[in-house]
Amino acid sequence: MHLTKKTHSCVRVEKDGRVLVIDPGGFSETDAAVGADAVLITHEHPDHFDEGRVRAALDADPAVEVWTLRSVADQLAGAYPGRVHTVGGGDTFTAAGFDVQVHGELHAVIHPDIPRITNVGYLVGGRVFHPGDAFTVPGVPVETLLLPVHAPWNKISEVIDYVREVRPQRAYDIHDVLLSDLARPVYDRQVGGLGGAEHLRLAPGDGARV
Repeated sequence: MHLTKKTHSCVRVEKDGRVLVIDPGGFSETDAAVGADAVLITHEHPDHFDEGRVRAALDADPAVEVWTLRSVADQLAGAYPGRVHTVGGGDTFTAAGFDVQVHGELHAVIHPDIPRITNVGYLVGGRVFHPGDAFTVPGVPVETLLLPVHAPWNKISEVIDYVREVRPQRAYDIHDVLLSDLARPVYDRQVGGLGGAEHLRLAPGDGARV
């Protein structure tokens, strides 16, 4: 599989000419989902789900389908009958030729006064795990973890412990648009040195074989 990092938490995964896009949100490129065969969305927050970006992909190709949780599906399904699928933790499905497992249920705690919303993570092809906004441990081997490295709901010790608990072969940073370039070496050193896995970073538009 080939992984391409888009801005913030959006990634494109490609195999055998098929394209799967995860979390095209408001911080990602305007065309982040265009050209996808399938789109997966972890939760409703606008940095992970931008309705205009998803609709652009659905309108551009009548074969494109979306898999997501109910709070997002309800915003799209009426306009695209049969093309928007609701999923939850424990579900499995095939999208754009990729076998996908769904893990998790809730968004990480931002603050006790802020109600938690639903959030799911996706294990793609049995190898690449995108947790959305949560420290979900899928309980199965993960080769490549897409690591939410900087967010209002986490701190670096939790990020490090999450890598230790999942025990991937490698971790690529996502959820990083709020992290300044000045601070990145600190995260690289601490997550890479203490997480127990190869810690990697891709600039938006760059890719790697996974």
